[in-house]
Amino acid sequence: MKNSNTGPEGPVAGMEGFAHRYAELGDVRLHYVIGGSGPAVLLVHGWPFTWLEWRATMPLLAAAGHTVIAPDLRGSGDSSRPVGPYTKREEAEDLHRLIGHLGLDQVGVVGTDIGTMVAWAYAAAHPSEVRRLVLSEAFLPGFGLEEHMNPATGGFWHFGFHMQVDVAELLTAGKEAAYLGGYWDMMTAGGITERDRAELLRAYSAPGAMRGGFRHYETLAEDGRAARAATPLRMPVLVLNGEHGLPQGVLLDGARQAAADVRADLVPGSAHTIGADNPVWLADRLARFFGPGSAV
Repeated sequence: MKNSNTGPEGPVAGMEGFAHRYAELGDVRLHYVIGGSGPAVLLVHGWPFTWLEWRATMPLLAAAGHTVIAPDLRGSGDSSRPVGPYTKREEAEDLHRLIGHLGLDQVGVVGTDIGTMVAWAYAAAHPSEVRRLVLSEAFLPGFGLEEHMNPATGGFWHFGFHMQVDVAELLTAGKEAAYLGGYWDMMTAGGITERDRAELLRAYSAPGAMRGGFRHYETLAEDGRAARAATPLRMPVLVLNGEHGLPQGVLLDGARQAAADVRADLVPGSAHTIGADNPVWLADRLARFFGPGSAV
């Protein structure tokens, strides 16, 4: 079932040349923000965020000569929330259909957190469409994630909690600010502002929004099995982590198992939210990776 929220329309406040738009893509209605001109770059957000995670980077990347597209994943932000579960392959197909809706043949893709998992699945399913891929601030299902989902062995507890969608929704209902605020405190090095938090809280306090966010975690075991069965990626892959974000080794080792051409870098001064914490450095690094010659 789709949510009835119509969401924002028209120009994006404070972002000249960018607009809110929507695409009807079968069982899902995706909200996205688009602006700029030139070769397209798709920015895929993580949890608990929306397209807003990329707000500071987008105008800089557009100024460097790119069309910049930042969607809300299904279940998140102002996109609709179909009945789940959501596999990463299904979410990848949303992106594929969005690129087709925009009349594009190829796109550079950047993912972070949950968005990294979706971006990898998109590149695996449509390798001729994704010309270059950036993976950041995540562990890949099938290539390192599973070993870090078990609290008994030092893994992160929230994966298992979020995978129990009904329980997680029940226990966070009416407590969105308290639950999400701790994540925002931990994940940012100052780039996510109080104004950003207010907008994110609006998005995650909407009916069904927390459930939609937890849906991204529900299928992680299945996503891992699908990833291990996929053909290794052949396009160039750049692994990025914040200087103060997740340890890079897990994602880098996983990417080297899942792709043939991998390079890596650290975002100076950044925590988990690389698009918000150091947008100037990030936009420059992405422009060099996706730009003319695309050698680095």
